[in-house]
Amino acid sequence: MSSLLRTTFTDPGVIPRASYDEAAYIEKQIEVPNSLNSPTYRPPPRTKEVLVKGQTIKLKYCFTCKIFRPPRASHCSQCDNCVERFDHHCPWVGNCVGKRNYRFFYLFLVSLAFLAVFIFSCSVTHLVLLMKTETKVIEVIKTAPFTVIVVFICFFSIWSVIGLAGFHTYLTTSDQTTNEDLKGSFSAKGGQRSVNPYSRGNICLNCCHILCGPMTPSLIDRRGIATDEYISQMQQHSSPRHPLSDVISATHVPSSAMITAQPIMAPSSNNVLGIGGTDLKQRFYDEVCSES
Repeated sequence: MSSLLRTTFTDPGVIPRASYDEAAYIEKQIEVPNSLNSPTYRPPPRTKEVLVKGQTIKLKYCFTCKIFRPPRASHCSQCDNCVERFDHHCPWVGNCVGKRNYRFFYLFLVSLAFLAVFIFSCSVTHLVLLMKTETKVIEVIKTAPFTVIVVFICFFSIWSVIGLAGFHTYLTTSDQTTNEDLKGSFSAKGGQRSVNPYSRGNICLNCCHILCGPMTPSLIDRRGIATDEYISQMQQHSSPRHPLSDVISATHVPSSAMITAQPIMAPSSNNVLGIGGTDLKQRFYDEVCSES
């Protein structure tokens, strides 16, 4: 229950959306005027490329959050937020599973698997002991009907629980996410197997990093006060769409420039990802670059 509550109420690693000024700054960076009298605009590139341990990783642009998502981050359609090291959205816990609450989710699955096996074993043992005193099966069912119900429930649910715990054990030992495994990011493609650049090299280091590593600080201020400046920025965000937004959403312009992970550490005034402004955000980029 403790692991379940921690998974449900812990921030999974939500990445704040770009402010109005930051989103405008990104659009300004990709502005290409033809002349002084008739300026034209180019939509932002949908991807940027960074190098992580010598391997090219694409950073996708999120048109909802107005940012270039960091490596392994993805936008959750249920929560409508970009989540760092996004694993999946779990409807059973009512929250996304990401970098900051994955360890609690894994402990919840493992403890639930042990609990299901324990209850199933005790219930079967109870029925076996009753069979020694009662000769007929009907009498055993009448004596302990709830034990029979528990045995049936555990028998049909134990396989899915153990299978899910085993699957996430495999993901933990290989330092992958469910999202990456389903997409086949590091599986064999065209006869060539892509190397996982995020792996620490062996099973023990991967488990220690994911389950025992330090928890990064949350980038959202749950107890923050909504100031007048913040409300005005949100109202500007909800204002009628920019005339270029339809063109931006309908056009795909690949990025031809290769960049390294170093520009992620740039200050907020020259931020490649379009997120910046607070010390927590800077620590977030330092963490991304240290892992890269």
